[in-house]
Amino acid sequence: MRRTLGRTPQADTAVQHPAPRRTTQRATARDRESSALSSGVMSKLSRWLPFLRWPRPDAALLRGEFTAALTVVVVMIPQSVAYAGLAGMPLITGLYAAFLPMLAAVLFSQSTRLSVGPAALSCVLVGASLVGLAEPGSPQWVALAVWLALISGAMQLAVGASGSAWLLNLVSSPVLAGFTQAAALLIIASQLPALIGLKGALAHVLTAPTLNAETLGYGLTSLALFEAGKRLLPRVPVVLLVLAAAAVLSALTGYATRGAVIGDLPAGLPAPYWPGLPQWGQFAALIAPATVIALVSSLEMASSAKIENQREGRRWDANQDLIGQGVAKLVSGFSGSFPTSASFSRSAITLQAGARTGWSAVCAALVVLAALLLLMPALYHVPSAVLAAIVVSAVLGLIKPRLFPSLWKLQRVEAGIAIATFAATLLSAPHIYWGVLAGVLLGLAHFLYHRLHPRIIEVGLHPDGSLRDRHLWKLAPIAPQTYALRMDDELDFASASALERAIVEHLAQHPQVRHVCLFAQPINRIDATGVEVFGQLRRYLESRGVTLHISGIKLPVERLLQRAGALDDSPMLRLYRTDLEALVAFGRHSA
Repeated sequence: MRRTLGRTPQADTAVQHPAPRRTTQRATARDRESSALSSGVMSKLSRWLPFLRWPRPDAALLRGEFTAALTVVVVMIPQSVAYAGLAGMPLITGLYAAFLPMLAAVLFSQSTRLSVGPAALSCVLVGASLVGLAEPGSPQWVALAVWLALISGAMQLAVGASGSAWLLNLVSSPVLAGFTQAAALLIIASQLPALIGLKGALAHVLTAPTLNAETLGYGLTSLALFEAGKRLLPRVPVVLLVLAAAAVLSALTGYATRGAVIGDLPAGLPAPYWPGLPQWGQFAALIAPATVIALVSSLEMASSAKIENQREGRRWDANQDLIGQGVAKLVSGFSGSFPTSASFSRSAITLQAGARTGWSAVCAALVVLAALLLLMPALYHVPSAVLAAIVVSAVLGLIKPRLFPSLWKLQRVEAGIAIATFAATLLSAPHIYWGVLAGVLLGLAHFLYHRLHPRIIEVGLHPDGSLRDRHLWKLAPIAPQTYALRMDDELDFASASALERAIVEHLAQHPQVRHVCLFAQPINRIDATGVEVFGQLRRYLESRGVTLHISGIKLPVERLLQRAGALDDSPMLRLYRTDLEALVAFGRHSA
């Protein structure tokens, strides 16, 4: 019988232990790889579906988010109904625009505390854009308003998905300010008849006004209470309380038989809506206003989103927020409603109410859903004058009487652009989108003028050691027979000819010059035209026996000029890495 020395059953068992450890290690490695793969997939998905980054809700979070949502919704519901009238739409579509579009926007946006729904500027643009194309409130008007939502939403979605948010810079701050002031005045003018019970055209106010005293009482009293509430009781839902009180008083006194009220609003969810294909002429007429709606809506969104992201200390992803705004407009259109936007005032309320995540918008949408299902009969007796007061009160905050004087003190040309946009908007009414387009064209013309006329100065050495405008500071030339200049711009197709003209004209007036020194540090870019003009300048200066000195040229510019052979070694070309080296070479500074 064979015996195995030094072996026991326990030892045999111990020998078998390493195999399971290796199996465990392999399993752990597989788990890590699977986790990394899952994390990578989630990261890519969250780029397009930002809501995947939301925190999981718990009871404490949801309580805070619901409280913040309720604070916003008590303002949003009355405004949404009122703004629908401003857009010429059936009043119920205002609540449709406040329901699903708000959910769609928050799901696809980086900025999760934007209050998306009906907004004053977007609604007045809708109403102004469709004048002459259909009758307000008619099925054709609704269909065209839906097309405005679909076109403007598709534009925002395309811009965001392509990473082209820089297009928002086409609308400068003075242009938007001028348009906003004019639009606010036009909105108030459009609401005056309903606010004061005026019978007939608005022009009759100055001639022979016929007013409904009861309507006037509802309108002016509501407006006064709204304004007092904003100043004295900002945390109290004054709008909702006044709306409820007016509805009760109207029902008790039978006001519906003597004045205009909201009337019946259909309860229930919005049905899927397809507007049908418009005629080509109508579709073409919608392109310009849809573009302006997309621009104005994007800028409204940007003003609120920047504040939110600054509070969070994170970089603002404008492209992602544009995607969210575009999707919201598409959802609004397919719900049978009009273009939505981010309301600056309601977004500010959302932040002040303590909303922390996108769950607040989800809670707000649920409250709007409950209103759609349960509260429509309660709005029947609300006087239309109260809705007009809601609109006027919201728009009064847009009017800034000191805007134009402050712009004039700051920059007169830009103040002129703002005033021109203001005037163009008023004069083009009701097609006020032409005011924005006129302002954009003026702003671009101003920008091109500056690009075509870059700042080029002759520099001298200031006593403090800096290089400054020689003529402004009455400084001596850098050196005898030397023209030292600096161009504070790119050297490209727009500015290259200005540099060439400055040097040629100076040499024509000062034929004794034998050195031209270009302090090139501000030039951070050069294109093919700039390279060509630079080569021509070199040949011109060499033909006159003038030496070209270049100081502080940036590496990207230098590399492009070297590839073109424009910096070939020559006794007539001298390069200095810094301005100090150039000053030492000219004897204006010790080494």
